[in-house]
Amino acid sequence: MTLQYHGHSFLLKLVFVSNRGNKNKYLVLATTQTKLSPEEIIQLYGRRWQIETYFKTSKQYLALDKSQVQSYDGQCGYIAVTAITYDLLTWQERQNTDDKTIGDLFYLMNESLPDIRFVDALVYLISELKELKQNSFEKIDEVINDFINQLPRFIQIALKQII
Repeated sequence: MTLQYHGHSFLLKLVFVSNRGNKNKYLVLATTQTKLSPEEIIQLYGRRWQIETYFKTSKQYLALDKSQVQSYDGQCGYIAVTAITYDLLTWQERQNTDDKTIGDLFYLMNESLPDIRFVDALVYLISELKELKQNSFEKIDEVINDFINQLPRFIQIALKQII
């Protein structure tokens, strides 16, 4: 899609994301980075949303914007204490509400690693099975278990319910 603003033309890519709870409602994400895939755009907006949530919570509940400290060093310390408080509260909430614990702590502190795509996982499994020289069921079972252990946690849980 090409848009014009104040005499300038630029490309814009739109991604429509449906609401899980209500399929009639959706969110429209827009970006000028037209080479990104829809999955990458959604992931980037998700990260941006976490930043917005951090600032809103820090201002609203942790009084980040209400400091009366006048010195630069004092302001830096105040911001650091607020950030640490937010991190601890977020970590505690995840411990109580999310089955993902230590893995998500790393996600909160570092850039997240993308999950392996299911197609890539299947290609890996098929190539490993092709390389087996013997028809040993134990070896095939070992390869399949290794494959399942490398899948994202939610897929592992779903597979264990089926198998």
